Amino acid sequence: MKTVTVPESRTAAALAARRRKTETALERIYEAITRLRREKAQVSVAAIARRADVSRTFLYDNPEARTAVATAMAEARDSRSRMLVAQDDEREATWRERALNAEDGLKAAQAEILAQRTRIGELLGQIRDLQEEWTEERIQGSPPRTPHSSSGSAN
Repeated sequence: MKTVTVPESRTAAALAARRRKTETALERIYEAITRLRREKAQVSVAAIARRADVSRTFLYDNPEARTAVATAMAEARDSRSRMLVAQDDEREATWRERALNAEDGLKAAQAEILAQRTRIGELLGQIRDLQEEWTEERIQGSPPRTPHSSSGSAN
């Protein structure tokens, strides 16, 4: 059996080329993660692999890539959780504000109802007073007075 020896310079060149290829792939991965975040798209292994044009195997096998993907996914989860909490808080604040507005509206309506009832009571009292005057005038034989023809005050 014959052994083939490769010169060290070719081996070093191949290793350097592999390192450059890996570094280029890692740069594409970081850029893909940045774009996904900017677009507020879902950050997943498949999405990063597609955007960075690398295999999923590379993402799992390369320690730096695996760490970058895991970090990006964790940050996306945290960001989504914060966004959902903020939306819930906003919805709750909206409902709280609506409840306070409804309470203020109810107080205003109750005050208006009280004012109207008071006014109705005053007007009913004036009607009663006028009816008594007219009844007394009929009993005495004079024609009933209307508020327009009366020279005195009927209040």
